Formats: sequence, structure tokens, C-alpha cells
Amino acid sequence: MLRKIGLILLALVVLALGVVYAVGLGFFGDQWSAGEPSARAVSQGIIDFKEDTVRESALDIGVARPKQILFGDLHVHSTFSFDAFTLSLPMSGGDGAHPVSDACDFARHCSALDFWSINDHAITLTPRRWNETVEAIRQCNDIAGSETNPDLVTYLGWEWTQVGATPATHYGHKNVIIRGLDEVEIPTRPIAAGAPLGIENINDELPSPLLMGAYGLYDRERGGLTFSTYQAELMAVEDCPIGVPVRELPDDCRESASTPGELFAKLDDWGFDSLVIPHGTTWGFYTPMGSSWDKQLTLENHDPDRQKLIEVFSGHGNSEEYRPFEEIAFDAAGAPTCPVPANDYLPSCWRAGEIIAERCRAEGESEDECVDRAARARQLYVEAPNNGGANVVPASQVADWQDSGQCRDCFQPSFNYRPKSSTQYIMALGRDDGQGGPFRFDFGFIAASDNHSARPGTGYKEVARSEFTEARFGNMRNTPVGVVFDPPEWGAEAIPFEFDPSVAGPLAAFEVERGASFFLNGGLAAVHAEGRDRDSIWEGMDRKEVYGTSGPRILLWFDLLNSPGRGSAPMGSQVELAENPIFQVKAVGSFAQNPGCGPDSIHALGADRIRRLCQVECYNPSTLRRPISRIEVVRIRPQRAPTEEIVGLVEDPWKVIECDGDPQGCVGTFVDEEYLEMGRDVLYYARAIEAPSEAVGADPLGCRRDEEGRCAQVDPCFGRPNDDECLAQTEERAWSSPIFINQTRRSLAAR
Repeated sequence: MLRKIGLILLALVVLALGVVYAVGLGFFGDQWSAGEPSARAVSQGIIDFKEDTVRESALDIGVARPKQILFGDLHVHSTFSFDAFTLSLPMSGGDGAHPVSDACDFARHCSALDFWSINDHAITLTPRRWNETVEAIRQCNDIAGSETNPDLVTYLGWEWTQVGATPATHYGHKNVIIRGLDEVEIPTRPIAAGAPLGIENINDELPSPLLMGAYGLYDRERGGLTFSTYQAELMAVEDCPIGVPVRELPDDCRESASTPGELFAKLDDWGFDSLVIPHGTTWGFYTPMGSSWDKQLTLENHDPDRQKLIEVFSGHGNSEEYRPFEEIAFDAAGAPTCPVPANDYLPSCWRAGEIIAERCRAEGESEDECVDRAARARQLYVEAPNNGGANVVPASQVADWQDSGQCRDCFQPSFNYRPKSSTQYIMALGRDDGQGGPFRFDFGFIAASDNHSARPGTGYKEVARSEFTEARFGNMRNTPVGVVFDPPEWGAEAIPFEFDPSVAGPLAAFEVERGASFFLNGGLAAVHAEGRDRDSIWEGMDRKEVYGTSGPRILLWFDLLNSPGRGSAPMGSQVELAENPIFQVKAVGSFAQNPGCGPDSIHALGADRIRRLCQVECYNPSTLRRPISRIEVVRIRPQRAPTEEIVGLVEDPWKVIECDGDPQGCVGTFVDEEYLEMGRDVLYYARAIEAPSEAVGADPLGCRRDEEGRCAQVDPCFGRPNDDECLAQTEERAWSSPIFINQTRRSLAAR
């Protein structure tokens, strides 16, 4: 009898383990798909209206033979991306799947874009997810109607999501956009950046099926089963063999490139037209302290034929402005140290020391002891791996950190700003190309949303913070990707931080709560194009006749008037000039928005989709344009040698053109009288700035400053109710692509 009972118990245990294992293999959760776009094309009348209003505004402000200006978003994630997927689950406060097909319908009828691309993280695009993505993008394009005059152009792409553990190994994130959609024009699989943060193989770091199964059953009410299914599909994909030509690799493996040079080589191997667009360059959430783009200006790690554009601004903040502050310093031996506060900047490592010293004094310790503890906290902060410095202060809260690590005088800056990866710093870099000529970055500028709920172009209205931004990102701490299994207890001494992926989620090291306050509704890319078809938009991007906006559809023209042989040259142009350059910039403000959605959108989507997808707010322009308050011109003189200091080469603003608020726009003409005298190559770009208005997350920490200017109290956006949009005054803007004015090589040789 006992033997029979034992066998029954053993069978039950085996059965239970089998069920848990099956859950861990994804048998019981939902497997989300890319879906199918359901909304019809935009009516021709709306397309004509958009084209007519741009042309009329251009003619009113004196633009002869204007091209179309088309607005789009080249940075959009669906819930195929691991972070977007987690944000969509109940455990993060999400409302379920937002597939690729949602992005198509949103771009068409909520944000009323002219073009967009899908850019899910390649590392989580399994063969099934990639194939479904391709099909959904083709379906979206098929709805567009005429190939020469489509209502919406949809591009296929992915994100190469590289995160290095140290400044030397960090290259950052880049979106890859593919021009065509035919089978012979797209790669078999996207190209990932491999496992992040120095991890050898992502599958080795994912939990075992038994552990994932146990978690799925334990947390099934909050989406645990679906989470387990997602992870199981990811684990089932093996890495591709190394050193095999891309066309000879198995169809079902995960292809990776660990450096930009490897990525460019693989794209060259495929041979398709593509653009590689860096983004989030200053975002210190994942970018190691001290990171710099200097190492990317090499013949291997920069491909000027593919890497032509850079994302200046997104829903993750602004990455434009260079500042001379340091978030970390290195001694003569290369060891990290904590810099003292300077240049209106409080390093987070320094604040770590202040927090520990305050706690130490509160416990009655001697001043010498508290000073020593503060010094140790600062050092432990800069030595912490994987951007985990905040973890050296036990049980710290968002308010403890005040506004440390942030750029105080930047426009809507990204979190934990990294100035040596800013666009201005990048554009100021210069080297010798090895053949006696200059080698530098000559990017055109765009902006994007970086939206993670399949909503391209969310910057059209400052609404729906909880849905249009990643405001729920701070909730990641309560999910498997952000959990810390043994959080430290409060204490008055700093503790060393070691990142162990076996006992913590992949985001456990990061400041997810404080960083969650810095999400915005996002920006847009604008293209000056000969037509609204796929090829015309691509050619505009290829020649860099593009600009970015912080969300509103500002119209912007920036031209060199005395270009040799052709009269004028638009933004993005490269010109050799033997006389002082003459420029003209013209800007027209965006349309103020009517509330709600227009009848075409309501009819196309229906009430339920308008409510869930558009959040009852669509791009719905009035006939009133916002005034342009001023135009700022930035002048950058790229380095002539790597040893030349960047400070002083970036002049921001170099010139300011005040505007009178005329709704027809603002025009400015100016000359650089110093160009010939300087005897060096120069680039110029323009910022058109609208009158102040309210925007989501424009004051992310809500600092209340004391008499000395310190951020004594914070009221961060994260943690507020979902219906609190965290609105604050800002100055929306548009950034032109630069015009690159080079000295004639003959005149330089004569010097």
C-alpha cells in the first residue's frame, strides 16, 4: 500500500513538473502576432489638403518652386520588442498587445503621417515575428493605393540595440531602414547586436523553462503565462554560425553583429539599399558614463554611404546639445574617479556621497567619518558596472538624487545626459582620412518618437502621457526584467554593486523609476521631397534634405544662397566655397490643434479603435498657425586634428534672428563674415522655435530650488496618476540638417 501511495505521489510530482516545464516552454500562454491592418486608406481630400497647405505657406513666405514637405516617424516599436511587450502586460499596467498592424492604422488615421517605419529590437525578432512583420508591413503598404501618390509610405526596418558595459565597448542604438519591400530587396532576417552588457549568449542568461514555468503559473493574473510564452519563443532560436556569408546562413537563426563595422559589412553583404540611423546617443539610462563617439569616427565603424542621418530628438529626450560637464573622470592610470560639481552640473557620483554623508550625520557619526564614507560612496558609484551606480546607496529613492546627472539648461534633455555623445559633439569631431582630406560625420538631422506601443508620430498633441509615452517604464521594477531579488536595506554606508544576471533582471541595475519621468510624446522627421511616393521620400533622405521637429509640424527651409554654379543649395548640402557664405532661413509655425478626431478618422477606425488606439485624440489641425518666436543658428567648426579641444568649436547660438510673431512665418538672411578669415571648414544649422506652450514631461523632475539654486525638492512625473499629463511650459522647435561649407582645397593648400 505504501509503495502504491509513493508511486502515486511520484507520478503527481512528475506530472506537476511536466506542467511547469510545459508552461516554461510556452504551451499555455498567448502567442501574440503582428496582426493585419484593418483601416482603409485616407481620403484623397485629406491628402490634397496637406499638400495644398504646405505649398500655400511656402509661397506666402517666398519659397520659389517648393518641394512637398512630408512628415514621418522612423522609430516605432510594436509589442514584438521585449521592453514594449513587458510594458503592455498587466504587471506593468498595460492593456495588452499593440501589434505591427496597430502602428499602420495609427500612422494612417490617428497621427496622419505621410511615412513611417517599424523598428522592433532585432534581438527579440524570432523568425516567426520577423516574417509576420514583413507581411504586416506589406499589407499596410498595399492599402496605400497608387504607388505614385500613396496616402502612406511604410518602410521595413529594425533596431540594432547595442549596449556595452564600458565606454570602450559601447556603440549605442541604431535603426536600420530598408528601401524596398519585394522579396529580393529585404534580408532573410534582421541583424541584432548580440547579447548586451558583455553577456556572451542571451540564451545562456535567460531563466530555465522550469523557472519560467513556475513564474508563469505564480504570476498568471498579471500576464505571467504570456510572458513565459514570449521568452520561450526567444530561447528556441539559436545564434547563427560566425564567419558565414549572410545568404548561406540558416533561415531560422539569430544573426548578430557586435560592432558598427560588422553591421555595415553584413549590410554590404546583403547589398540592399538601407539607411542606418543612430539614436538616443546621450541617453544615460543605458549609455555608460564617459562614453564618447570619438571611437566611432573610424573607417571601419562609420559608413557614410549608409549612416547618413542621426536622430536629434525623440520621446526619450533631446540629444542635440553639447555641454562641457563631466559625469565621470579618469586618472592618469585610467582608473575612474568622481569629478567635482562644475559647469552648473551635479554629478550623480557626487550626490551619492552627499546622500551617504547626510545619513551618516543623522546617525550621529563624526564629521571625519562621514567625509570618509562620502568619498567611498563616490568611488563605489563610478566603479559600479552596467550603469548601476545608484545601487551603491542602499534603498535610495528618486527624491534623494535631486537633479544630479541631468543637463539643467538643455531643451528637454534625455535622462542622465552624456555630452560626449551629443549631436553637436559628434558633428564637431574631425580626423584625417589618410589621403590628406578630412574625415568626419556629416549627418542630416531628424527626430522620431521611439514609441513602444505601436503608435508612430505621437507628438501631434500633448495628451495621453500614460499611453503615448513610456511613462510606465518605472513599473519595470515589478516585472521579471527589472526585479532585484535581494534589495538592500536602508543604511548610512555605501555598498559595492555587482551585477549578477542570474539573480536579477536585465534592467535591475538601471534607474528605471527616476528615468521614467523623462519620457516625452516624441518628435517627427520631415523630408523635402519631389513627390510623396516611396522613392521620392527615400531620395530626400538620401540627399539629407531633411529636418526634425519636437512633435509639431513646423515648416522649415534653410538654404545657402551663393552656392557656386547653382545659385542656392538646401539643407544637407556639401559645398566648397571661396567666399563668405550667405544663408536664408524660413520657418512657419505648426497648426494649432482642434480637440478630438476628424470624421474621416472616426469613420475609418470606429469608436472602439478611436478610443483604445488614438486615445480619442487625432491629428486634427485648425486653420490657425502657432507663431515662430525666433530662429537660432548654430555654427560648428569640426576638428582639424583629434587633439583639438571641442570646447569653442561649437557656437550655440552663433546667431539669433528675432521674429515678430506673424502667423505667415519668419524669414532671416545672414552672412558669415568670418568664414574666409577662419580658413577652415564650417557647418551651420538652424533651429526654428515656436512661442511657449505646454508639453508632456517638459519638466520631468519638477524641481523646487532653494536660494542657492539647488534642487531641494522634486515632484517627478513618474508616480503621478495616469490622468495627470505632467504638463509644463516649453518651446517646441525644428532642427534643420546642416549645410556643410568647406574651404576650397586649393585655398587651404595655399595656407
